[in-house]
Amino acid sequence: MVTGELKKRVDALWLEFWQGGITNPLTVIEQITFLMYARLLDINETRDENREKRTGRAFQRRFKDEEQSLRWSHFRHLGAEKMLPVVRDRVFPHFKTTAASGTAFAEFMKDAQLMIQKPSLLVKAVSMIHELPLTEGDTKGDLYEYLLGKLTTAGINGQFRTPRHIIRLMVDMLEPRPTDVVGDPACGTGGFLVSVMQNLLETHSSPQGVIEETDPETGATQKVYTGDLLEKNREHIRSGMFHGFDFDATMLRIAAMNLMLHGVDDPDIHYQDTLSSSFTDRFPKAASEGFDVILANPPFKGSLDFEDVHPSLLRQVKTKKTELLFVTLILRMLKTGGRSATIVPDGVLFGSSGAHQALRKLLIDNHQLEAVISLPSGVFKPYAGVSTGILVFTKGGRTDHVFFYDVQADGLSLDDKRERVAENDLPDCLGRWRARNPDKDTDRTAKAFFVSAEEIRAANYELSLNRYQQTVYEEEEHDPPQIILQRLRSLNDEIASDLADLEEILG
Repeated sequence: MVTGELKKRVDALWLEFWQGGITNPLTVIEQITFLMYARLLDINETRDENREKRTGRAFQRRFKDEEQSLRWSHFRHLGAEKMLPVVRDRVFPHFKTTAASGTAFAEFMKDAQLMIQKPSLLVKAVSMIHELPLTEGDTKGDLYEYLLGKLTTAGINGQFRTPRHIIRLMVDMLEPRPTDVVGDPACGTGGFLVSVMQNLLETHSSPQGVIEETDPETGATQKVYTGDLLEKNREHIRSGMFHGFDFDATMLRIAAMNLMLHGVDDPDIHYQDTLSSSFTDRFPKAASEGFDVILANPPFKGSLDFEDVHPSLLRQVKTKKTELLFVTLILRMLKTGGRSATIVPDGVLFGSSGAHQALRKLLIDNHQLEAVISLPSGVFKPYAGVSTGILVFTKGGRTDHVFFYDVQADGLSLDDKRERVAENDLPDCLGRWRARNPDKDTDRTAKAFFVSAEEIRAANYELSLNRYQQTVYEEEEHDPPQIILQRLRSLNDEIASDLADLEEILG
C-alpha cells in the first residue's frame, strides 16, 4: 500500500493538476500516465544500453541519434518555457512512432495529447514524477492503484472501479495457472488482469527464483521473479496470457499502463464494444479457441438496441440489458471447461422477466454454476449503492449443487467513507469455498451452504440467497399485558403529579 511520504507526494501531484485547471480525474490520471510512459521509455532505453555494453547484444532503439533530446533524462532539465514546446510538439508526436513496437500501450499513444497548458505545471509534474519510484517492483503498481483509487464516479453505462480486495477474492477462488489464457470483456483499468498477475507471482514462484535487480538510473532494487514455475511460461505471460476489451480509450490507456507497471510487457488490449455485432470472431489469435479464465465486472445500467447486439447472444437470451448480455457473452468466450467469476447486480439473481429466467436456466441446465456469493450493498460506494453478487461458473459440465455464501462485511465500512473495520467475511468465504463439501455444508442458517440444482429449478431458477437461507429468530419473553398497562398507569400518575406541582409553582 502507498503510505506516508509517498502518499503525500502523489496527493501533492494530484493537487498541482487541479490547481493548474485540470480537474477531471480521468484526465489527470491520463496525463500522469503519458508522463510516466515517457519516463519508462527512457528507463528501459538506459537499461538496454547498459545491457548492450555488458553483453555486446544490440537492441531495437526507441530513440534515434537525432531524437536523444526527446528522452526524459534530457528534457526534464529544461526550463519551463523550453520544456513545454519540446514535450508538446516533439515528445508526444514521438509517442506515435513507438506504436511500431507493437506493444498495447503504444497502440493507445497514437492519439496522445498534452493537456497541460501552463509551463510551470509541466515542470512541477515532471519533477514530481521523476521522484516516484517507478523502478521499484513492489511499489510502482501500488502507486498506480492509489491513483486509480481517486476515481470516485461511475460512468454513464454504470461502469466503475472494482475494489481490489473483491477482485482478489474472485481471482483466488478461480486459482489461475501460468498456462491459462485470461480475459476481461469490460476491463476498465485492468484491475482483474493485474490481480491475476499478482496471484501468479505469489503462488507460482519458488523462493529460489526471487532475486533482486538494481536499477541503473536510480540504484534502487526491485524483486524479479525467475522461479522455474513462472520462467518456463515467461513469454506466454508477457504477451499471450492477458486479453482485455473496453470501449473507453482512456480506460484502455490506463489499463495498458497498469499491466505494464505490474510486469506484463505486452498485454493484448483492444478498443472494442464486446456486445456489438462487430465483435464476431475478433478474439485475439492466442485465444481463438476460447479463454480458460474470464473475470469481469460488466456495466450494469446499459440498455442496447437489438440491432446493435450480436445475434448469437440474442439467440441465448432475448434482452437489451447489458448485465444479462455480458454473462451470455462470457459463456460464448470461454472454452469448454473454462471458468469465470463475474459480478452481477442482484436483479440477475431473482429477476422475474423471461430474459432473467432464461439466463439462469442456461447456467443451471447447460453449464456448471458453482457459486453465488452475495455481497453487501455498500461494497461499491462511493460509486453506487447497488446490491451485487458474484457468479462463479464453468462452461459445460453439469450443475448438481450450488455453493452460496452470505458476505455481510468486507473489511471496510459500508458507507461513502469506506474506512477499515474489524469485520471481514472475505477470508472465511475463501476458506469455506476451498473446503466446500455438499454433503457437509447443509446448514441453511450458516453463512455458507449448498443448494441442490433440483431445488433451484423448483424455485423458477431463482438464485437469491435469501430464498434459501434460513433465519433463526430468537424468541423474546415479554411481561404480561396487564403488568405493562400497570406501568403505563404509574408513569401517567407521575406525569400528572409533576404537572400539578409545576402549576402550583407558576401560581
